[in-house]
Amino acid sequence: MDLPIREAVTVVLECGDDIFMVRRQPGLASFPGYWAFPGGKVDPDDALPPPRAGALFQGFETRLLEALARELREEVGFDLDHAAAGGEVTALHLFGTALTPAIVPARFNTWFYRVHLRNRPQIVLDTGEVDRGRWATPATLAQEYAEGRLLLAPPTIAAIRLLAAGGGRQPGLIALDTHHEQRLPLIESIAGLRLIPVRSNTLPPAIHTNCFVLGDEGTHRVLVDPSPWNDDELDALYERVRGMGIGEVFLTHHHPDHHERADVLARRLGVGVALSADTSERIAEFYPPFFEGLTQRIVGDGEEIVRWLGRPVRALAVPGHDQGQLALMPDDRAWCIVGDLIQGIGTVVIHKPEGNMRAYFDSLQRIIDLDPKVIVPSHGMAMGTAFRLQETLRHRRLREAAVLQLHQAGNSLDDMLKSIYQGLDPRLLPLARQNIESHLDKLREEGAVV
Repeated sequence: MDLPIREAVTVVLECGDDIFMVRRQPGLASFPGYWAFPGGKVDPDDALPPPRAGALFQGFETRLLEALARELREEVGFDLDHAAAGGEVTALHLFGTALTPAIVPARFNTWFYRVHLRNRPQIVLDTGEVDRGRWATPATLAQEYAEGRLLLAPPTIAAIRLLAAGGGRQPGLIALDTHHEQRLPLIESIAGLRLIPVRSNTLPPAIHTNCFVLGDEGTHRVLVDPSPWNDDELDALYERVRGMGIGEVFLTHHHPDHHERADVLARRLGVGVALSADTSERIAEFYPPFFEGLTQRIVGDGEEIVRWLGRPVRALAVPGHDQGQLALMPDDRAWCIVGDLIQGIGTVVIHKPEGNMRAYFDSLQRIIDLDPKVIVPSHGMAMGTAFRLQETLRHRRLREAAVLQLHQAGNSLDDMLKSIYQGLDPRLLPLARQNIESHLDKLREEGAVV
């Protein structure tokens, strides 16, 4: 199903050699914790005001210009009209566009503007949208991204690189992102961490599992969790990665939406498989032919898997959703691939025999304590800070308190299901029931219920 495409604007405030960026609040649903330019979606009311007078504003579409001015006022407290009237704006031009790929739940066609200023304006951040702002040269920002220190959407990366190279000043629009044109886009919001959203047989509402390419040029590279849902997707994934120097397939855990057809792909690439001992045993039991002709490397907690920008990336045991699940994180904690510890789309199911709610709580807390700068789930987009992990643990504790209260009041499992999961997609009710059972198991282990 084709998703509707809305319009958005974003604006580069430029003063001297510096440009202004903001970091989006980590609790936002869209691009949480990403560094970005101020901006947002075009609202219907943006078409109502009359066109602005003055040569500076001539030739621009009224509704887009109104959206740009409104977003600047709301997000950073900058009044474009007042600044223009006072002679503080020396130039305004439109220099690029970007269309969100179809894999993203909310799609936008975004227009990129530049506003050239005589002096740095006073910035007043809307802390509901952004948590900080900074001025820096495009070259500095490009270098920080290259060092793995910035989380950026691909069009923002392209815009920064363009500005750093002195481009974006000529007439005509530049396509800042072409991911929407690709069958399997390769998204690199953190330098060297390449994400390929692969269509998989996963649980709704998710339809993709994130497959990752990790490893520096000329070194051992791993392909994490390739799990194409059919042979056509398998062929497309093989063509996408076969020239990338893959030396191993790494599986975070044993669920089919993380390893389906991964064995076929590994054989085509002529590489082995790395995974935990528990994952190996469960896959062998679930599908005995999986390992035929493949070498296995059994991985333990703390073991180095690959190098990222010259830094070791290690496996971290994070059981709970699955007993053998492994996360991946570099030693400097710049990011952490958390597998199904959380999900950017949907919710994590804890069900027997491989799931354990008490272990799940402990694994959430372990990664929270490590405090990676970015968390990357297996379903959905990367997220800045450990905020989403903290919120997931808080929510689970509230859910457990509700289960305990309902249980003590004599409610059956079916009664709890109706009370706690009102309005849930009926297809997901059996999974929700399993989560309630897992909460009860945890409470029994801890002696809170008998």
